[in-house]
Amino acid sequence: MLQYSQDEDNVVNIILSSVYTTGWVGIGFSKDGKMVGSSAMAGWINRKGHAKIKQFYLQGSKEWEVIPDKGELPLSGIPSSLVIHGPSIYLAFQLKFENHLARQPIILAFGTRIPKHSHLSHHDDKTTILFDFSAGSHASAASSTNFGQMKKNHGVLGIIGWGLILPIGAIVPRYFKHKDPLWYYLHSVLQFIGFAIGLATVIIGQRLYNLIHADFPSHRGIGIFVLVLSILQSIIPEIQILAFFLRPNKDAKTRKFWNWYHHWVGRFALFFAALNIVLGIQIGGAGSDWKIGYGFLLGIVIVTVIVLEVLAYLRRSEKPTPLDPSFQMNPVE
Repeated sequence: MLQYSQDEDNVVNIILSSVYTTGWVGIGFSKDGKMVGSSAMAGWINRKGHAKIKQFYLQGSKEWEVIPDKGELPLSGIPSSLVIHGPSIYLAFQLKFENHLARQPIILAFGTRIPKHSHLSHHDDKTTILFDFSAGSHASAASSTNFGQMKKNHGVLGIIGWGLILPIGAIVPRYFKHKDPLWYYLHSVLQFIGFAIGLATVIIGQRLYNLIHADFPSHRGIGIFVLVLSILQSIIPEIQILAFFLRPNKDAKTRKFWNWYHHWVGRFALFFAALNIVLGIQIGGAGSDWKIGYGFLLGIVIVTVIVLEVLAYLRRSEKPTPLDPSFQMNPVE
């Protein structure tokens, strides 16, 4: 539960409460929704039963990079306090801002281990929300825009669309053209679904940018570049965005140029999409679970391509070579 009041002098009184048994509870103020670089207030009851509340600077994601008694929160000078009442813990502190506090990304987190020498243990859970302080005073069960969930949705959709469905759609025409015309319809459906999910990923990313101005130029630029490539590549191979790239008939002389364009633009799009997924996981501080998960998925795709490539090579090598036209079965003497 987050309770606050804000007066005309931009003084903000904040009371954060939570169910508590042991460990620590904290609230962080972020500039861009990321944990790294933000400042936080955390409180706990130590092993001697004394209440502790301190400001921390989150210099990095490791425990030793969370520095006590540092940070950029403009504490007013009024002593912060922490109390236990029944099953709940209450953190109270006052901030004095230069400007009116409005929409602000905040991080809510807790850890179940008691801090040693004022060093917080790694959090057991956290969430990031976009909170609106402009109402003046309010009490809310952290029901503002869940920025953390939007980040997760952005990442999950990106991995499913760009990292799974579109690569499978690219595998189909390369290794299953002997299943004509099934390969073509399967390729079209997979690419359409993958493009739709990829587009949803970009839309959520743009919404995140508009909400908290999370400006990561490399990640955002590559994402837009991949989207443009996928549009030029075509949503369905039979429907091109530009008339110049209309898919020619099989017997047309320009067909080989279209195939070259279609294949290589698709490969570039998939390469930069994979690069951007890795970059997004790194930027978002998603943790080892995301890295392992995507690495496992990418490994499966790569192994599948290698196996199919070997099988295709063996299949080609088993085909009889065409006879020399000059060779005669029954030569006339």
